[in-house]
Amino acid sequence: MPEHVHHLLIVWVAYIIAAGSPGPSTMRIMGVAMRQGRQAALSLSAGVVTGSIFWGVMAATGISALLTQYAQALTILKIFGGLYLIYLAIKAGKSAMESDHKIAADAGGDRGQTGRELYRRGLLMHLSNPKSILAWIALVTIGLGPNASWHTVATILGGCAILSVSIFCGYAILFSTGPMVRLYAKARRGIEGTLSVLFAYAGCRLLLSRF
Repeated sequence: MPEHVHHLLIVWVAYIIAAGSPGPSTMRIMGVAMRQGRQAALSLSAGVVTGSIFWGVMAATGISALLTQYAQALTILKIFGGLYLIYLAIKAGKSAMESDHKIAADAGGDRGQTGRELYRRGLLMHLSNPKSILAWIALVTIGLGPNASWHTVATILGGCAILSVSIFCGYAILFSTGPMVRLYAKARRGIEGTLSVLFAYAGCRLLLSRF
């Protein structure tokens, strides 16, 4: 196997593991898919995908690598991202304590503006996570040698973009199916409570982490 093809495969496999493993973005997509349906989850996924592609382009062009030299910039992103995850934890916790009637009424009132709001939330979630920046820098470093051509960069980004759409939209479609929606209806409080704990843990860990 040619060396450049081997590097590409390593990058794509690493991206699948990083993007597909459970985390704030995937958990949020699953929760929205089960609670509000496929269209809402796809809107959230589109925001996450946009944020991922943005950091990929930044890493590939070397711009985000500059951020690693400025601790203050990463600290601001870390604080913003951690607080946003804690906000999601509080929101999920409140949802776990609310009655089914109130949840149904709130969901019905939100459907008119779900798409834009959820796209923005997905985008903010990914843009405010400094670990996404560092992960992309690592991926690009693996895949690009000192003499890498522009089409190698384009191949890496194009492949990861396709994988990003497949993974995040796949979560949205899978968890909006009938069995998953019925599961959510039966176990809503437990699911939202679990999401609250996971978001709180991720947010606190991000705020207390060092880079």
